[in-house]
Amino acid sequence: MAKTSEFSGFHQLSPSERLAKVADACGLSEDETALLQKEGSLPLSLADKMVENVIGFAPIPLGIATNFQINGKDYLIPMAIEEPSVIAAASNAAKITRQCGGFTASVSEPIMRGQVQLVGIIDAKEACKKLLAKKKEIKKAAAAATIGMKEYGGGFRKFSCRVMKSGRGDMVLAEFFIDVRDAMGANTINTALESIAPMLAEITGGKPRLRILSNLAKERTAKASAVWKKEILGTETIDAILDGYEFAANDIFRCATHNKGIMNGVDALVVATSNDWRAVEAGAHSFAAYKKGYKPLTRYRKNENGDLIGEIEFPVAVGTVGGATRTNPIAKIALKIAGVSSAGELGMLMAALGLAQNFAALRALSTEGIQKGHMKLHARNIAINAGATGEEADRVAQKLIEENNISVSRAKELLGK
Repeated sequence: MAKTSEFSGFHQLSPSERLAKVADACGLSEDETALLQKEGSLPLSLADKMVENVIGFAPIPLGIATNFQINGKDYLIPMAIEEPSVIAAASNAAKITRQCGGFTASVSEPIMRGQVQLVGIIDAKEACKKLLAKKKEIKKAAAAATIGMKEYGGGFRKFSCRVMKSGRGDMVLAEFFIDVRDAMGANTINTALESIAPMLAEITGGKPRLRILSNLAKERTAKASAVWKKEILGTETIDAILDGYEFAANDIFRCATHNKGIMNGVDALVVATSNDWRAVEAGAHSFAAYKKGYKPLTRYRKNENGDLIGEIEFPVAVGTVGGATRTNPIAKIALKIAGVSSAGELGMLMAALGLAQNFAALRALSTEGIQKGHMKLHARNIAINAGATGEEADRVAQKLIEENNISVSRAKELLGK
């Protein structure tokens, strides 16, 4: 344990100097410090410029989900994730789906919402009227503040305001809708809002507080759908999946796990491309709760032929330009593997991947159960945890699977032999 966390001037040190201080305070061994500093495709000097107080790396496996066909085009989907069975489940679901015609996906315009909070206003309704009366001037200022997006076909699109009642009195929310094209858009929007806020304060007589984008990007969503033929799935499996879906649609405890399973796949693609997975997570779960309580991001039903129809929609605030997406060399390679030419196309991959992940989970959970396949894939991790290395880990994992006893204690017994 660290003797103290008060490190004066820590940010001014080099990564190796920082690590030396942490190692001394926390008792890290030479082997442990060497592992932390082990460079891969991301140099330590570059990592040090990406985030603060860098001391090393925390690698995540990068795998490929296969078999995806979306809007008639084949894709290999890069996924950065540590959990076993997620990539396998997505690939298997995609294989079944392509036998039925593949996924269909679409994406809306990349419109993000920015909000300026105005407080200390005596008459909030009157302040809103004043803002709307100056709408022309406000739009002009917003267009100027987002001029950089205009050359790419984006820029300011709409302005609105509303009164919000709170425990600290009425507040005015001035909202700007900006087309950010292939960027995630946070920096563009936040910078624009900070430049416009003084003008809004002068018009209303209020004081600007928060000037920030919203991660509930309900104007910027991706959709995907698929039709699974009853001849391929079977009527019993379709009915089982529908029963499982209704469980999530009517019970919030199940729904939380239902949506988490969707994000298993989505987050892995977001991380692989160095996009903001926290923003995507926040957007997805708030979108799930936006209308009538917390609901599944997916929907399932039968068509007139008895086939299963699955659909998904959620916000996709991701970019293919700017930020770590273009700084991290692995992210650039991941985008090349994915073969996407825009943020919108990346969003469609996310939607199809999320639907595939959910379909795979519902199919497994409602039929043979999820643990059988998951624990088989987890066996290698168990073997490594017990101390196995190299080919030895594969042999121990295979024996654990054959015995149907996937446990660390049994793995250690096998290693002892």
